[in-house]
Amino acid sequence: MAEQSFDLVVIGTGPGGYVAAIRAAQLGMKTAVIERENLGGICLNWGCIPTKALLRSAEVYHLMQNADAFGLKADNIAYDAEKVVERSRKVAGRLSGGVAHLLKKNKVTVIDGEGRLAGKGKVKVQKDGKPVADLAAKHIILATGARARELPGLEADGKTIWTYREAMVPEAIPKSLLVVGSGAIGIEFASFYRDMGSEVTVVEVLDRILPVEDEEISAFAHKAFEKQGMTLMTGAKVGGIKTKKGGATVSVTDAKGKEHAIDVEKVILAVGITGNVENIGLDGTKVKVEKGHVVVNEWLETGEPGVYAIGDLVGAPWLAHKASHEGIICVEKIAGLDHVEPLNTLNIPGCTYCRPQIASVGLTEAKAKAAGYELKVGRFPFIGNGKAIALGEDQGLVKTIFDATTGELLGAHMVGAEVTELIQGFAIGKTLETTEAELMHTVFPHPTLSEMMLESTLAAYGRAIHI
Repeated sequence: MAEQSFDLVVIGTGPGGYVAAIRAAQLGMKTAVIERENLGGICLNWGCIPTKALLRSAEVYHLMQNADAFGLKADNIAYDAEKVVERSRKVAGRLSGGVAHLLKKNKVTVIDGEGRLAGKGKVKVQKDGKPVADLAAKHIILATGARARELPGLEADGKTIWTYREAMVPEAIPKSLLVVGSGAIGIEFASFYRDMGSEVTVVEVLDRILPVEDEEISAFAHKAFEKQGMTLMTGAKVGGIKTKKGGATVSVTDAKGKEHAIDVEKVILAVGITGNVENIGLDGTKVKVEKGHVVVNEWLETGEPGVYAIGDLVGAPWLAHKASHEGIICVEKIAGLDHVEPLNTLNIPGCTYCRPQIASVGLTEAKAKAAGYELKVGRFPFIGNGKAIALGEDQGLVKTIFDATTGELLGAHMVGAEVTELIQGFAIGKTLETTEAELMHTVFPHPTLSEMMLESTLAAYGRAIHI
C-alpha cells in the first residue's frame, strides 16, 4: 500500500478535529482527517446537537400544556415519541452532512477508518480489521474524544440501564426513571424526560446538584426542578442496580445514611466521561495519560514530538466549543502564526440546556473568595425584567461578581430562560478584561432579557434601577 504524505493528519472529526483540519487547510497545509464513525463526532451525532433537538420538543410540549396562560387553547395535547426522536436524528444527520461539505470545500482528505500512531510521523488506518491507508505527516493531532464513564456495579446494558446514547433514542417515554449524576448531561436528560411526563429521580453523590456551578445558582435550580416534580437526592450514593422484568430496582443510600429501594423503568448513567485513549497507538510513545486523559501543555503538545491532542481527550472542561478553540490554537501554533495565545479556561462559558437554562463564565463567588479577592456581587431577578414577564418566564436570576479593587469582571452566573444565549455577552467581556465601568456605559436594548446583565452589574455597586 503506497504511503500518502500530508502536512497534518487529524484522528477524529468531532468539533475539535474537523475545526482543526479546516483551519489547517486555510493556512495552506495539506490535511487529512480520519473518522471511524460519523463526521462531527459525538457532539453533532450523539451529544450537543441532537439533545438540544429533544429538549426543544419538550419545551414546545410544555408550552402547549400551558397554552391557557397565553390566552390560547390547545386540546388533546399529546406527543409521538417516535417522531420526537426522528426529528432529533434528522437534525444530527443534517449537520453531519454539513461537516462533510465543509471538509470537501476546504480540500481536506477524509479517510474512513480507525487511525493509530505507527511510529514517528506515521499513522496506520484500518477498517473492520483490514488496512485502509498508511499516512505520513510531520504533525499529528489526536482528537478521539471521550465516552461515558462507568463505575463498578453500575454498568449500562443498553436496555434498562442507559448511557446518553440509549437515552436519546427511546422507543417510548418511560413512566419513571432514575438519573445517576447531576452534571450537565444528567440534568438535561432529567429535564427532558420530566417535561415529557416521566417521574424523575436524580441521585448526586455531592452535596448539591450541578456542583460546578455557583452555589446560589445550584440552589435556585434545585427549587425549580423540585417544583416541577423531580425528586433530587444529594449527598446520596447508588449501591447497586438490579434489573428485572419491566425495569430495575436501584439501591440508594441518602445523605442521612438511610437506604432506599427505588423501582423505575429505566436508569440513566451520567457519571462523567473518560478519554478514548485505547487503540490509538500510544504504547511506545512519550504520550502521557493520567486519569483516562492525555496530558498536554498550553499549546496542546503531548510528550511525543509532533503529536498533539485536543478536546475531551485532554480533559475538562468537556465542552465542544473548548475543543474547537483548542484545535485552532494548536494548528495556528504549528503554522507559526504570531499572537497565538493559550486558552484561558476561565473565559470558557458553560451552558446547561435544561428548563430553566443555566449558564456561567469565570469564577464562582466561593472560588473568587478562596482566591483572595474582595468582592462586589450583584444580583437581578427575572421578575424585575419586562421582557421576561412578557414571555411568561419570570423565574430566574443573573449574578455578577467583580473585583472590588479593580472592577474586573471575575464571573457571571445565570439561571432562567435563554441564558445560554445571554452568557456570551459576559464571555466577550471577560476576554476583553472588562470592568464594571464599561458594562455600565454600554447601552442595552429595551425590552430584552439582556437588560438584566446591566442591572446585575449596577446592583453590585448599589445602583440597580428596577429592584
